[in-house]
Amino acid sequence: MTAVPVVEARDLRRHYPVGGGAFGRRRILKAVDGASFTLDAGRTLAVVGESGCGKSTLARMVTMIEPPTSGELVIDGTPVATADREARRRLRRSVQIVFQDPYGSLNPRQKIETILAEPLLINTAMTAAERREAVAAMMRRVGLRPELARRYPHMFSGGQRQRIAVARALMLEPRLVVLDEPVSALDLSIQAQVLNLLEDLQTELGLAYLFISHDLSVVRYIADEIMVMYLGRPVEQGPREALFAEPLHPYTRALLAATPVADPRRRRRGGRAELRGETPSPIDPPAGCAFHPRCPLADARCRRERPHPLPRGERRVACHAVEEGRSR
Repeated sequence: MTAVPVVEARDLRRHYPVGGGAFGRRRILKAVDGASFTLDAGRTLAVVGESGCGKSTLARMVTMIEPPTSGELVIDGTPVATADREARRRLRRSVQIVFQDPYGSLNPRQKIETILAEPLLINTAMTAAERREAVAAMMRRVGLRPELARRYPHMFSGGQRQRIAVARALMLEPRLVVLDEPVSALDLSIQAQVLNLLEDLQTELGLAYLFISHDLSVVRYIADEIMVMYLGRPVEQGPREALFAEPLHPYTRALLAATPVADPRRRRRGGRAELRGETPSPIDPPAGCAFHPRCPLADARCRRERPHPLPRGERRVACHAVEEGRSR
């Protein structure tokens, strides 16, 4: 019997009306414009791209903070759009999020024991003693001493606060954790510790991760699959090993070429591809392929016709140059 995926996203779109005042013309900002993926238990899908590519908007849709404008989101086999109130309550428990800033996401006026117990107080019938026991067990699970739960957030380091944020996300035993830039605010050595913790928790609990990041060196460590987004649309999607070994889309190559490499003897992946110019406005994207003003392989078709993701081995790539075999 085939296991049901934790998440299935089918052509998700999130559009925002912009302007439209007394003399202005209403326009549409297409923050996410057609994202599809499947995520199984125990697997990590990383969503990468420059600021403004739509990855955080995608995270908000998956966590049901915002509804999609169109498309279908299915969690644990249940379509979110048609779920009743009780089903939505259950789905919200099964999907949790860890934000980028561990200090900003923790109430500075509450002790850690209160912060961690709150989800249990709201969503379960546990007694106070059972909640205290669950908090102590979770503190140990994320590598912190249980007695520290009586302290306030400002009394912890950044890495410790992010461990607490992870602990809070796990209190309701979710199946999916959305990690929105969870280590970008931390020092490199602390990043490694938190990433190791996330990997251990995934192995122990069978968690699915949707990992939002702009840092490909971090993604290379933690991801099983990668979805590269540009201006709201996926441009390349596939297994981590294949994407790092041979990036196909010019934008993916440029991102890899821009990734710092600590060892000067190692060659960067992606060749000499460079990103030219600025990211276009998502309110007024270019005609055809949105990447064509910055792409060294763009031709007349790219300026006229928008590419759609097509199978390319284990991957899906939205690029006319790749489709026509002129990407080398």
